[in-house]
Amino acid sequence: MKIAIGADHAGFEEKESIKSTLDALGIEFIDFGTMSADSVDYPDFARKVAEAVANGEVDKGLLMCGSGTGMAISANKVKGVRAAVAWNDDIARLARQHNNANVLALPARFASKDEMASIVKAFFTTDFEGGRHAPRVDKISQIERDDLC
Repeated sequence: MKIAIGADHAGFEEKESIKSTLDALGIEFIDFGTMSADSVDYPDFARKVAEAVANGEVDKGLLMCGSGTGMAISANKVKGVRAAVAWNDDIARLARQHNNANVLALPARFASKDEMASIVKAFFTTDFEGGRHAPRVDKISQIERDDLC
């Protein structure tokens, strides 16, 4: 698996820390920045990661900012992206199993590095269940095709 990772200044330290977790899981990654703790605009990095997911350059994405919310909102503007904020393992697993989320947004200010490592492992090792969830995910894609967003 190959993923794109990105963070703003609030998630920079955590992004750097999570790289060892990704290595341990055997997950290859492309780091789209930021490359320091200097203040930046989160939509810039969310867009880079989301576009890499949407165009098939990578399989999934991982974003980090203070709450995870800004990154998820920004990433979800890119067609084909289903970004979910997860603050524990269960939410991460359900985002994959039920929603086929392809981008994980982490709240750097509300989860410890150990918690984030566990959330990352849960998200990237869980598969989409399909079945009764597939038509619902298809309806999300239909909204995009209808150009309602």
